[in-house]
Amino acid sequence: MAGESAGFPLAGEERAAASWPAFFGRFATILLVANSDAVDIDELRQRYGDDALFVFFNKVYKVLDRPFDGPSLLVARSGPAGANIVYRREVADVVRLVRSPRFHGICNLRAGESERFSAPAEFGIFEPVGHLDLAPDLAGFYPPTHLATSGFALALFLLEAAPNSRVILAGFTARRSAKWKLFADHDWTFEQIVLRLLLRSGRLGTTGAVADDLLGAVTRRFPQFSAGEVSNVAAEVLAERLEGANLAIDDLLKLTRPQRRFDMLLRRLKPKTRKAKLAESKAQQ
Repeated sequence: MAGESAGFPLAGEERAAASWPAFFGRFATILLVANSDAVDIDELRQRYGDDALFVFFNKVYKVLDRPFDGPSLLVARSGPAGANIVYRREVADVVRLVRSPRFHGICNLRAGESERFSAPAEFGIFEPVGHLDLAPDLAGFYPPTHLATSGFALALFLLEAAPNSRVILAGFTARRSAKWKLFADHDWTFEQIVLRLLLRSGRLGTTGAVADDLLGAVTRRFPQFSAGEVSNVAAEVLAERLEGANLAIDDLLKLTRPQRRFDMLLRRLKPKTRKAKLAESKAQQ
């Protein structure tokens, strides 16, 4: 039957706590591949071998220009209207780039309480589809004003779910490129702080270089200052620079106020998107 979980757990199933760790624990190396210009798939396959699990996210055509035939899993992020690639009708375009005998299926991931899973049949594929609910794990940890990115949420999950696997971050730069933007609903600063700590401790790996410990260099040069003192002064300097940037941004907002008002008027006149209609429909059910 199309979309059957076939070993992947669905929302609410008791076996979920053991099924996903059992799946990921089969792989010695797990690469989380961000949709970034910094990703070179051919180089990654050569470096990590043919048995590493490549985990792709949503719109894989951002990093794949031809079908991928290695071991892979597709993470489909959910929103209030269900899995993004489902309500945008992108499943066929995405799956064709990862479909092979070693494509393991789709992990429909939820990281926020407002997000809803899509039923396996809605994906319209014959490969397995399962649900992974990470919202409870992130509650009370991730800043409540934002939503965790799928890659960040999954990386934290894998540290405990697959402790014997090597988890590698590929393309996790958190930098906007000329081609792809960063979404403001994620707290990129918080995520980079946590990921950098985990990278420096060796709990996570990365395909790029780990950023230098610049503040550590200061304490080594001036041992009379403790790491805490250096961090406090650094925080003061960053706060002052941020305040200066905020003042400049405020001036820009004042200059662009007429354009933004016109833009808001045009947005109100536009008909509701299919995503908004689906979200409203499911909220009323």
